[in-house]
Amino acid sequence: METAAIIRPQRVSVHGGHSADYCHHAGDSLDAIIEAYLNQKFLWIGVTEHMPPVSDAFLYPDEQAAGLTAAVMQQRFARYVAHCRALQARYAGLLTIFVGMETEAYTGAVSYAARLQQQFHLDYVVGSVHHVADIPIDLDIAAYHKAITACDGIENLYAAYFDLQYNMILTLQPSVVGHFDLIRIFDPDYPDHLKCPSVWRRICRNLEAVASLKLILDLNVRARVKGAIETYISAPILEKARDMGISVVPGDDSHSVDTVGRYIDEGISRLQAAGFSTDWPQPRLYSGASSSRGE
Repeated sequence: METAAIIRPQRVSVHGGHSADYCHHAGDSLDAIIEAYLNQKFLWIGVTEHMPPVSDAFLYPDEQAAGLTAAVMQQRFARYVAHCRALQARYAGLLTIFVGMETEAYTGAVSYAARLQQQFHLDYVVGSVHHVADIPIDLDIAAYHKAITACDGIENLYAAYFDLQYNMILTLQPSVVGHFDLIRIFDPDYPDHLKCPSVWRRICRNLEAVASLKLILDLNVRARVKGAIETYISAPILEKARDMGISVVPGDDSHSVDTVGRYIDEGISRLQAAGFSTDWPQPRLYSGASSSRGE
């Protein structure tokens, strides 16, 4: 009796491709990172470099120390898009590449992201929140606690984060919502805080918006690279998203060659176990986006 062959889900990354060429806290060239995706036999990937800052006020400390300015990073972003378009042409027929960016949601960022998308005709956008009260929440523990103080408590920090995310979802309508619950990054008690009624109510509201707009959630495995016990999205939110019929697609959020594909198979297995389809939907392309991506 013949045993049926096991068909493994295709490797994809809906959120990845940060490189040292265009991201100060990443490593390795964009060319090397794309080659790594090809070598690992990914079906398709999204390259989603961080949007440039609106102003110098939102530079990270390492960017300031390197002498970067918002104007320089805006010019660098233009080079990034041109580079990605060249890679799309180079890898046509070998690897499908979607050219995108990862947004911010601090003061002025969402409207600026919309202008960038239109200016550069990006294929799609990953909508992310990295600041609350204009303070970066994923920089380090000190900045995280500064944000807690600014919000007058950690429950209020969570609430403010999900309010910013909700506004970003409705205003920008990104094809993908990135690392939905990043707010838990430095909080060992996050399971309890996610269950707080004021927080869980906002989570459900945001998921309803995602479902209504037919957006994709990124199952972001970079949390595991940084030592977290589970990926973003955490289990209760993932179960709620499944029950609401929301598509969840893995993203490695790679920042170097050695993080390309790391934990992606674990993420895929987690989605299978949770009952999600592994017939991965591709990000919805913006009207006017380039049609030159590799097929």
